[in-house]
Amino acid sequence: MQGLTAELIKGLWYVAAPGRDLKPGKLLNKTLVGQPVLMGRAANGEVFAIRDHCPHRGIPLRYGQFDGQSIQCCYHGWRFDTSGTCVEIPSLREGQQMDLTKIKCGSYPCVERQGLIWIFFAKDGETPAEAGQPEPPLMPDFAAAARPGFHIMLPFHCSVDHAAFGLMDPTHAAYVHTSWWFKKGAKKLRPKEKKFAPSELGWSMVRHELPPQNIAYKLLGTPVTTEISYMLPGLRIENIRGAKYQATGLTALTPVNEGETEVHQFFWVSAAWMSGLRPLFEHLMRVFLDQDRRVVIQQREGLVHHPNLMLINDADTQARWWMRVKDAFLKAQADGKPFENPLRPMTLRWRS
Repeated sequence: MQGLTAELIKGLWYVAAPGRDLKPGKLLNKTLVGQPVLMGRAANGEVFAIRDHCPHRGIPLRYGQFDGQSIQCCYHGWRFDTSGTCVEIPSLREGQQMDLTKIKCGSYPCVERQGLIWIFFAKDGETPAEAGQPEPPLMPDFAAAARPGFHIMLPFHCSVDHAAFGLMDPTHAAYVHTSWWFKKGAKKLRPKEKKFAPSELGWSMVRHELPPQNIAYKLLGTPVTTEISYMLPGLRIENIRGAKYQATGLTALTPVNEGETEVHQFFWVSAAWMSGLRPLFEHLMRVFLDQDRRVVIQQREGLVHHPNLMLINDADTQARWWMRVKDAFLKAQADGKPFENPLRPMTLRWRS
């Protein structure tokens, strides 16, 4: 738990980008889960993801040209379709026979759901169905075509494990989130008691009514209830239901490599009028998330010395759960067995 790097999980869907970032005829390249990924939107609107290298000389395909149907390498003009299969080698002369269908740069299962681009990073060539997760998770209370009203992303210079610990840390807010609009009353620590239950790939904080000091949630109409789910490979889904409106927030951790992580925050809201406040909401989201980003960078300064760390009950129990669930998932993969969640229902108590 105290290392600077984390083992990356394969065989699950990861958030790669918001759908609005993929413009028709444009390409988007990223390193995700240690892989060079090139994403695009074809002329028919379908999204795709291929490995960002040409199998001829290895140059990244992102430097080439995309016409909405195929990508042409900038070096020798080899052309690949959106499945990563070669469809043209311009230097071949008449009579030179080559089966172009056997030349592939590699591809990744890629879908667009609820305005998000999800990519499946396989383990040992497994398909999503074979891995037991045929589709990415859907956000509750919103249709498959619903797009998030708000989104930000910040790079975190830390492993996905340490980013995950921050997601499920119930006691740091009073000391890290010090903005005036959040800080009011935050230093007054209150006793908390929450019930938790295991879920398919993690656990959930059982639905409960929010206390009156959660002022922002009152916009949804009181009373307001929430349920928060945490699941592999690094998703925090908060489903909020008010008397008038519903909202769902997703924080998605997508590792760049073993020591760096992209952290996305998305919000879907049923109140259409809130879309007019998008610049303000996204600014506040960025300020809030950046406070978490800064503290994990500061934490890294201490972790380079490999100190002995101490976790306590119950405030740090969810951090322990993350490692238990992750280790159980990786062991099940190694043993070729179905994943069995090791957690049991529990009530946790702390002050925050």
